[in-house]
Amino acid sequence: MTESSRKILVSSALPYANGPIHIGHMLEYIQTDIWVRFQQHRGHQCIYVCADDTHGTPIMLKAQELGITPEQLIAESKKDHKADFDSFLINFDQFHSTHSDESREVTELIYNRLNEAGHISRRTISQLFDPEKEMFLPDRFVRGTCPHCDAEDQYGDNCDSCGATYSPTDLINPSSAVSGAVPVLKDSEHFFFKLQNFEEMLQKWIRAGHIQEQIANKLDEWLEDGLREWDISRDAPYFGFEIPGQPGKYLYVWLDAPIGYMGSFKALCNRRDNLNFDEYWAPDATTELYHFIGKDIVYFHSLFWPATLAGSGFRTPTAVWAHGFLTVNGTKMSKSKGTFIKARTYLDHLNPEYLRYYFAAKLNNRIDDFDLNLEDFQQRVNSDLVGKYINIASRTAGFIVKRFDGQLTADCSELGLLAEFQQQADNIAQFYEDREFGRAIKAIMALADKANQYIADKEPWKLIKQQGGEAETQAVCSVSLNMFRLLSIYLKPVLPNLIENVEAFLNVEPLSWNDHQHLLIDHKINKFMPLMQRIEKDDIDAMVEASKETIKVTVPEITPASNATSYIEPIKETIEFHDFDKLDFRVVKIVKAEHVEGADKLLRLELDIGNETRQVFAGIKSAYKPESLEGRLTVMVANLAPRKMRFGMSEGMVLAAGPGDSDIYILSPDDGATLGMSVK
Repeated sequence: MTESSRKILVSSALPYANGPIHIGHMLEYIQTDIWVRFQQHRGHQCIYVCADDTHGTPIMLKAQELGITPEQLIAESKKDHKADFDSFLINFDQFHSTHSDESREVTELIYNRLNEAGHISRRTISQLFDPEKEMFLPDRFVRGTCPHCDAEDQYGDNCDSCGATYSPTDLINPSSAVSGAVPVLKDSEHFFFKLQNFEEMLQKWIRAGHIQEQIANKLDEWLEDGLREWDISRDAPYFGFEIPGQPGKYLYVWLDAPIGYMGSFKALCNRRDNLNFDEYWAPDATTELYHFIGKDIVYFHSLFWPATLAGSGFRTPTAVWAHGFLTVNGTKMSKSKGTFIKARTYLDHLNPEYLRYYFAAKLNNRIDDFDLNLEDFQQRVNSDLVGKYINIASRTAGFIVKRFDGQLTADCSELGLLAEFQQQADNIAQFYEDREFGRAIKAIMALADKANQYIADKEPWKLIKQQGGEAETQAVCSVSLNMFRLLSIYLKPVLPNLIENVEAFLNVEPLSWNDHQHLLIDHKINKFMPLMQRIEKDDIDAMVEASKETIKVTVPEITPASNATSYIEPIKETIEFHDFDKLDFRVVKIVKAEHVEGADKLLRLELDIGNETRQVFAGIKSAYKPESLEGRLTVMVANLAPRKMRFGMSEGMVLAAGPGDSDIYILSPDDGATLGMSVK
């Protein structure tokens, strides 16, 4: 594939400056970074900007709690965030702050333009006020029941359960998240953005390929209900930008937060003479603009943001790409389970490129939730990166260095095989371009399998011992290392540090995508050094343990009834060892898992026990998503008499342990277990 050089500006959603980065955040930044590095690898000018989101009441209150200024708090937060991003190899061109001169300048410009164009209105509203803290309550500091779906404990601006947006005064049974007091209504003049002025423009924009189809369908539902004015002001005390000419009135954080993309880029333009702000943000700009975001902030980025830009005379995004949430081991990240893993905790125990690779191997361009299964994570990285990719070099480089002074052959004996590797470049590139990273990795690892099969068939360790076999050994190893180099080119957006070490080993300049068009012929390599270690389960366990937060549980005193002799359930009658030996435990594979309609706790499992498939209903719905179970090995009681249930026949029992609810763990056999194996 050949294409003219493109000019691209990319952003990720801004991390809030009120807390640490965790691996759920890292899914988005790794996804974005891989796409940006791929574009740069192809020779395009692709710029990646981001910033800390620093305004709002949470920052103000947190600073008060710590006894420091908000500016001190966000400075420390930026330092920590940037350290985490750097360690995960997130290659921002500019990581800035929304509390900056550049963001203030652009924010005030946008507000003034919207106001002058008649897109701002003002009126007195009744707003929730905390009588104990004597402050108006921002949306996120009011909690209550969603007026649309009745979900409890929701924020005052939008519902995490159904996605609806509303006013805090619409909440049922509201309470102050600051003091717990019941808020009262108090009048205040507010400023509004007339979002309804852009309804026709937005209807066209969302159906012009700028967002994923699933998102467009959701936005259509919101548009059918009609767009309303958007409250963009907050009253003092508040940490943010004052509305121009309106003392004591501040711009709502969600107005100036996405403007932080522009402020960050403007700061970069001030540092680089070859960048022009208007070339990327003018309404007639021919450059490309992409935002990577989580699905929870689609409403702001796909309605408010393009309308704000259009209304103030700036270009709208080329595309807004949303992704799903991260789960760990099939469930929501949990502090008690140790699966709410901070970025720094991960980095204390594991190589960041392990996670970059695993995310890439499973990412697609849809908004499905993403599961980090820690067992699969270990197996995938060890199998693919160490067992397949790096194995190609480790099996062949030693012969070249020790027997041939590091010299690759002057000609190639397997041009057809290498051409097959080269011809995959366009296919893999298209997968990267389309954000189908999982398909790219699958194609790359299929090539790695071919390379390993070639080495296994040629057996250079035997060839070198045969009379006259040295020349063929050199040729086989040279072909193998050329295949390794081509795979390295394709993996570079995902594994930048690893490939930098590969480049040093191969004794080549930094690889670019177009380098796949030629081979290493009559070239001298350096001594091979171990490039990556296998993931050890002990390291994963240590990371999980370090992530656990002890939760204090108050156990109420149990008082038995007056006629009770004991409130402890008696131990059942004693059994003999041979009774236990009657149970037939077998290693099985979960080939299918699905919800059971009408059942609150059950999942229906199809279990392959080696020579037949069984159906089992298991009460593990609260702890596992069905898709996270498929393909896993577990242990079942294979000789349990079938039991007829309301939903069908259950033909056995899978083994699980835990106190219940989300804390249920199905048994997983150790490495080396085989299907149908009897467990003693």
